Amino acid sequence: MRTLKALFLDIDDTLYSTSEFAAVARRNAMEAMIGHGLDLPIEEAMAELYEVIAEFGSNYPFHYDRLLKRLPESRLPPGNRAILVAAAVSAYHDTKYRSLFPFRHVPEVLRSLHENTDLVVGVITDGLELKQAEKLVRLGVVDWLDRTAIFISDQIGISKPNTKLYQRACGAIGVEPTEAMHVGDHPENDIAAAHEIGMVTVRHRWQGGKHAARDGIVAPDYEIANFHDLSTILRSDFGFRSL
Repeated sequence: MRTLKALFLDIDDTLYSTSEFAAVARRNAMEAMIGHGLDLPIEEAMAELYEVIAEFGSNYPFHYDRLLKRLPESRLPPGNRAILVAAAVSAYHDTKYRSLFPFRHVPEVLRSLHENTDLVVGVITDGLELKQAEKLVRLGVVDWLDRTAIFISDQIGISKPNTKLYQRACGAIGVEPTEAMHVGDHPENDIAAAHEIGMVTVRHRWQGGKHAARDGIVAPDYEIANFHDLSTILRSDFGFRSL
């Protein structure tokens, strides 16, 4: 039986539905802009926003400012346009309070791992430092993670799918890659990269996931539809009988 000492988790579309949350939050942001005087049908506003996101990336900090620059002045209310931007930002962040929740079985499984195993349970995630850390706090999972095992690409200067990110995480907590498992949704960034250095790979392939329909070049060692499946794998194949 293979020895497992650490379990790393991706965040987006692994611990919660990033795709569903982002769609709701972005729509709420555009509706807030319209409510504060933007003269644009909601679907046109959404299309323009998604163009900005596609061109500048999801982590670009000025999506709403950029959107307003692209529109004719006749579409904007008179006065300071910062009010429109603030309305959008406020609506987006308000959505975090109402709609940012982990997948159904995530808290139960992480709590059980924390209480019933000696696994180091951490995170390997792509994204901005505070943005990704905020997600962990809002998802309510921090108490069940080892805080010395949380690795965010923006902090380290290495992004997925560079295998150095995974090597850095394993080395920092003193385990060999072959003694660690990585759970993620992306076939290349999570599965292929972790597999390349010998980690056990688990693909969380839930039906609504952004990458669910894609097959990767490298097959994962395991595939799960929910976190109860992860408990079953750890119990049956790695000897964690207490889960």
